Amino acid sequence: DTEADVVYVAKACRASQQTPAMQALTLKPWGEWLPWAWPRDGRRETLEGAGVALARQYGAHGLNMLSSHAQFADGSVSVEAGLMEMLDRMQSGRFKVFSTLLPWFEEFRLYHRKDGQVVKLRDDLMAATRYGVVMLREAVVDPAEFKTARRKAGQSDPLGAFR
Repeated sequence: DTEADVVYVAKACRASQQTPAMQALTLKPWGEWLPWAWPRDGRRETLEGAGVALARQYGAHGLNMLSSHAQFADGSVSVEAGLMEMLDRMQSGRFKVFSTLLPWFEEFRLYHRKDGQVVKLRDDLMAATRYGVVMLREAVVDPAEFKTARRKAGQSDPLGAFR
């Protein structure tokens, strides 16, 4: 919600041992217009990709990958700063997760530190969420919203979906 500066996590996908092609089949229906943030290690080449960087593999399968990895506007990369941005939004009511995203909440409840360090175990959705928050400056609104005529205040059509 750009007007209220609220982040909504509306969908989540957790998969293991899947190729970028398989993951893209799951993610593309969410909206081919969506920009996808990716981690710094997404530049690494993978054996499965025959030497092609992981972010490029996802792009080759139709995902709209951002041109650079997830980083703050100043170019810095910090897990702690990303977590603090998420925490600040949560505490100020500017970060909301749909209650139906049980895998997200499962990871959130398990997310913890040991000896002051974040435990990187079953944290894929938390990391993906953090990348999205860090790259909010690249977020876009669904283009379909601009194709439909907006109604003036007070002109609602509650049965419009059934016509």
